[in-house]
Parts: sequence; C-alpha cells; structure tokens
Amino acid sequence: MERILLTLASAVLMHFGTGLHPLWWLTWLAPLPVLFLARRSGPRTAFAAGTLVWITSQAQMWPYFTRTLEMPPALAAALIAGPALCFGLAVLLFRALLVRGRPVLAAAAVPAVWVSAEYVMNLAGPHGAWWSLAYTQADFLPVLQTASVTGVWGITFLLLFVPASVAALRPRAAVVSGVLVALTLGHGVLRLATPADTAGRKVALIATDAAEDPVRHYGEAMDAAVAGGAEVVVLPEKVFKTADLPFTRPGVDVVAGIALDTNSALAYPSGVRYDKHHMIPGLERRFRPGTSLAFLGGGRLGLIICKDLDFPGLVREYGKAGVAALLAPAWDFGEDGWLHSRMAVVRGVENGFAVARAAREGLMTVSDNRGRVLAERRSGGTVTAGLPREGSATVYTALGDWAAWASAGLLLLALGTTARLSFRARRGTTTSLPAPSPV
Repeated sequence: MERILLTLASAVLMHFGTGLHPLWWLTWLAPLPVLFLARRSGPRTAFAAGTLVWITSQAQMWPYFTRTLEMPPALAAALIAGPALCFGLAVLLFRALLVRGRPVLAAAAVPAVWVSAEYVMNLAGPHGAWWSLAYTQADFLPVLQTASVTGVWGITFLLLFVPASVAALRPRAAVVSGVLVALTLGHGVLRLATPADTAGRKVALIATDAAEDPVRHYGEAMDAAVAGGAEVVVLPEKVFKTADLPFTRPGVDVVAGIALDTNSALAYPSGVRYDKHHMIPGLERRFRPGTSLAFLGGGRLGLIICKDLDFPGLVREYGKAGVAALLAPAWDFGEDGWLHSRMAVVRGVENGFAVARAAREGLMTVSDNRGRVLAERRSGGTVTAGLPREGSATVYTALGDWAAWASAGLLLLALGTTARLSFRARRGTTTSLPAPSPV
C-alpha cells in the first residue's frame, strides 16, 4: 500500500506541476515521493514506479497530441512512453548510487538523465525544446534568470536536483543543493533589480480570431494603434494569403503573417521577409521552410514566427546578432496559449532581448529581457508596450548549450560509477552501504 500511495502522490503532483497550465511550485515537489520509495525498494520496483509516475501524469496530454495537434496515436504514445522510460531510469539510477554510498552523484543522476533526454529530443526531434520542464518556472522570475547562463537545461537540472538531494537524506547532498539554490536565487534577484528598458520604439500587437475581412479589420485596428503612438505593429501568423496588402504607414514598421508557398513574416514598407524554418509536422507540410534570419530597424529588431521560438539554437543566432527585440507573428491552439507564450519569454531571457509575440487563438505578449511580461491579453484586441533600445549579451548567448553537455557528462559518470561499484560488489571488495530490504 505504501508503494502505491507514494507512486500516486508523485503522479498527482507531476500532473498539476507539468502540462499546458502547470503550477510551478508543485514541479519542485513532484519527484519527492517516488524517490523516497526508491530508497526503500528493489530496483525493479524503483524503475516501474518512476515509469508509471510519468505515464500517469502525462495522460493529460493525450487529447492535445491526438486531437489538437492531430498526431498519429502511435506517435503520441511514443512521446509519452519514451520520457516515462527515461524517468524510470533516473529513479533507478538514483537508487543504485544511493545504496552504494554516493549521495551527491545519486541526486545529480536524476537531472542528468532528464536533461540529456531533453537535449537529444531538442536536437533530433521536430519540436525543439518544447518538452523542457524549465517552462514550468516561466512565472517564477528569480529562477527563470538562470536561463541567461545555462539556457533551459540549467533550470531543468535544478528542478530535479533539489528534490533528489532532499530524498537522498545525506548532509553532503543537502549542502550542494543549498549552495546551488542560494546562487540561483541571488543571481535572479540581482538581475531583476535592473528595471525594464521600455524607452525604445512603441510596439502594438493586434490579433483577432475572427476570419471575416481581415484586411479591413486589421487596417482599422492598425490605424488606431498608430494614432496612439505605435511605431511598430505586429499582426498574427498566416492571416493573409497575399503579400500585396495596404499596410504601409509613414514612419511605422508593420509585420504581418503571410501564407504563400512559405509561411512568412513580411515587413511593410521595407519588404524584409522572414520564412519560417520549422513547420508543425503534418499541419504545415505544404510550406517550404526558410533558412535565414531577417532584421528591421538597422538590425535592432529581428523577425521570427511562432514555432521557431521553440528552438534555442535558432533563436540564439539572433542573440549573437545583438538584436534588442524579436517580433513574432504566431498562431496558437487556444489551450496551449500560456505555455507557448512562455516559451517565447524564456528565449528572450536566454539571449537578452525582448519578445513581442502576436498570437491568434492565444496570448499576445510583450516581455523584456528578464522575462517580465510588460503587456498581455488574449487575442481579440490590441496591446502596446515600449521596446528596449539595445539588447544585452548573456552567458548563454556566448557559450550555448554547455549545461546540457555537462549533464551528459554527469550521466556518463553516474553510469560508469554504478557499473564499477556493481563489479566491485560482485567481487566482494565493495565498502559501500548495504542495499535496503524491499518493502
């Protein structure tokens, strides 16, 4: 009964701490019960419990995958089962190292497995870093600042290392965890002490979910925004079917989503065009992908489209170019509006620039380089905010995915240490702690 209750507790916490509308503080607690179970159970039970926790908690994503995104059921099942096996492996590796007297490495092994899996999916899959646990912390700004140093990989690592170090119940693991938390929060508070720079050009985001006469509707809304002082206007993704639009306004840059043979963001009056790089599998198969970046305002503003913001490597190229803000036409699926907007917010923190994202069927959001939301509302109107004058360089922009590679190195160390200690134990020379009896 105890095993069932601990597994169920982790599954419930993980259910509400992840998904499309996570409660950020529950994410920190979710691994604890199943890791406590792993301390007192055999290896098969530890692996099975970890796997079951993830499958049960992520069953909530099945309708989103199969109905909203129109994924084949087999692919949706793989996207739930694959990470579940990784989580089971993380719990198993935690147990193996803990009972052999390696508490710090046991605690580090849990996030090492998960970050490595996230990074492989980012590189090899069609959805980039969409799967990262780090987005659950997008509204917890002190921790979010870690993205400016490590990208999402460091946040995910911390999210899992802290509960794993608590579950280890060893002073060394607790000290290391406490130091990391103190450094994280201290760094976050210092970065947030810098006020938002909104002294640049004024941006207006305009979006409606109505499909009737979009040229007239957006033209009238744009005139009202310009009359209110807007110098940059961003309209949503794939609203228009032609590039010949009456959207030229003196002294105003207008960025509109155009569906041609490419899925494009076209700027008026300059004619600068950005073609979306990463298409939604199946839903956007007819579009030809783009391969280059696009800039406005003397290089201070970059153009990007919706899903491309899920790819840290692509967005980092804009950070290297020193843009002050990204302008992003977008189109969400209603229920994923918060999550997808926060992915864009995190990209801005990683690379030190603001993001102005105008989404249909979602949230229109302007965020600064610290992830502070300056203006936001659901599609169906207009929001305005001031953009920064300059971008700010970050460690992540300079060094890239070093934290993901460090996690992969830790994983290799954890696996190698487990194999070595197991070999010594079989030879009768180990001096590690005895394994606990299964409950």
